[in-house]
Amino acid sequence: MAMLPQPPSSNKHLASLESLPLFMSSLPDNPADNVALSALQSLAHDGTPDELAQNFKEQGNEYFRGKRYREALGFYTQGVEAKADDGQLREALLLNRAACNLELQNYGSVLRDCAAVIATNTHAPSKAYYRAGLALLALDRPDEALDVCACAGEAAADDVGFKTLRARAEEKRAEMARKVEERRERTQHMVEEKRRMDVAFAERNLLNVLNAEGSNAIRPYGAAKFDPEDPTGGTLILPVLFLYPEYATSDVISDFVEDTSFAAILAVIFPPGAPRPQWDVEGKYVDGSLVVYAMTKRKRLLKVGRKMTLRDVCRAAGSGSGAVGPDGSKDGLEVKDGCLSFVVLPKGEAEQKWVKEMRQ
Repeated sequence: MAMLPQPPSSNKHLASLESLPLFMSSLPDNPADNVALSALQSLAHDGTPDELAQNFKEQGNEYFRGKRYREALGFYTQGVEAKADDGQLREALLLNRAACNLELQNYGSVLRDCAAVIATNTHAPSKAYYRAGLALLALDRPDEALDVCACAGEAAADDVGFKTLRARAEEKRAEMARKVEERRERTQHMVEEKRRMDVAFAERNLLNVLNAEGSNAIRPYGAAKFDPEDPTGGTLILPVLFLYPEYATSDVISDFVEDTSFAAILAVIFPPGAPRPQWDVEGKYVDGSLVVYAMTKRKRLLKVGRKMTLRDVCRAAGSGSGAVGPDGSKDGLEVKDGCLSFVVLPKGEAEQKWVKEMRQ
């Protein structure tokens, strides 16, 4: 017996109906590709302003439910531009568009649409205030968000959404106030630290020299600071550059505590019995056979004794013959790019030659 054709299953039948515009349960991703649907949608542009606005509103609602907020926004905008005579319809379109812009984080647009509704209706829907409050909170304007909540009136007093909004706004306001106070304290601390450092520099005859970039310049060797281990908080630590002009090289002591002697530093850089530095081809740079010099701002050459500390050298730079200029200004050591510099030479011929060149 020949087999009779089987009727299509109910699922396949429903699926085939989905392709027909009148039976669609949701809009396709690209409605323009569906000729029949495009023809039906074109009918939405025919009718009175209220009918047009209502049609656009319904289409926008469909896309909004599908979380396709940009498409929904376009339909709500067309509905607003239809200029419906029905005031409630105009308000609904503006508030729906505000809901889309909330999702799209266009908070300025949210505020404009909500303000338009509130300005024309003394009994505006509470959602106008609520959505405006959410936008203000997102813009870090918690005080205004709380004001909007208050303007919503008794209808919003017991509303869960408004209660949550108020709580978040109060929390944000407290957080912002805390940050402002923290910034104020940081600024005050920085100002006080700078004042203390300026006083410490003046007491030690240290002269801060700024380069072309000023105080904001990058300091490759660090900057002066107070010794955190000193309970009095008065001991300075400075980065110091030891220059070896014979070989055009240098060493950096990033944390030279001012009460440390130069002998102690040299013993660390050139420890007895240790291999000589690669650049010291003649092996002359040995602890005990070296001499240190400092140059002041007024070009006075100071010979640094081994037992002298950094504090001693700073004191010497502001005293003695030539320490005070004709204008009454005091001499001192220059701190360039946050760093002091000293010249290290082997005793003997190299030292004598360099000193002669510096005094010419």
